[in-house]
Amino acid sequence: MARLTRGESQARTRELLLATARRLFLRDGYHATSLEKVADAAGFSKGAVYSNFGTKDELCQTVIEAVRAEHVRAIMEAFLGEGSDEDRLAVFEAWAERTIGDPGWTLLEAEFAIHATRRDQALRDTVATGGRSWVGALQLLLQEEARRRDLTLPLPAAELADALLSLGVGLGLRRAVDPSLSPHTLTDMIRLLLDLSPRRDR
Repeated sequence: MARLTRGESQARTRELLLATARRLFLRDGYHATSLEKVADAAGFSKGAVYSNFGTKDELCQTVIEAVRAEHVRAIMEAFLGEGSDEDRLAVFEAWAERTIGDPGWTLLEAEFAIHATRRDQALRDTVATGGRSWVGALQLLLQEEARRRDLTLPLPAAELADALLSLGVGLGLRRAVDPSLSPHTLTDMIRLLLDLSPRRDR
C-alpha cells in the first residue's frame, strides 16, 4: 500500500477530525463538546485540532456549514427532480419529516446562533451569512417553480424565501421539543405559494 503524501495525510487528518466533531457536536451540543474531546475521540493530539482549526467556533461553524450543504442539496434534488408535482413534494415531505426538528441539528444550530450573538460581531456576521445562503437557495427554487408554471408569486421570491425559512426554523424548534408536531404545515405553505391545493388526507 502506497504511503500517503504529507498533503494527503493532512487532508485525512482533517477529514477524521471533522467527522468526529460532527458526531460529538450533534450528539452533545456546542458547549459540551471541547476540542480536547474531539482530539481524544479522533485519536489525535489537541495540537492536531489547532493545526486544522484555529478555534472551536471555527470547527463548529465548519460542521454546521457541511450539514447545511447536505440539506440544501436534498431540497434542491427534491424540487428539481423528475416526476409529477406530487412526486417531488412527497420527496420534500419525507425530507421534512426526518429533518425538521431533528434534535441534534436543530439544537446545535440554535445553541451556536445564541453563542454567536453573545460572543462578537464577526462570529454573528458569519452565522447571519449562513442564514442568507439558505434564503438564497430557497429563492432560486421558488423562482424556478414559478417559471415552470408561468406563475406570478404573491410576494417577491426573496421575501417568500425568508418567510419559509423562518417558518421552518420555528417549526424545527417546536418539533425538537414536541416530536408529535407535523412538518406538513411547511409543505402545505409551499403548495399554496405554487397554486396547488393542500392535501386533505392528513
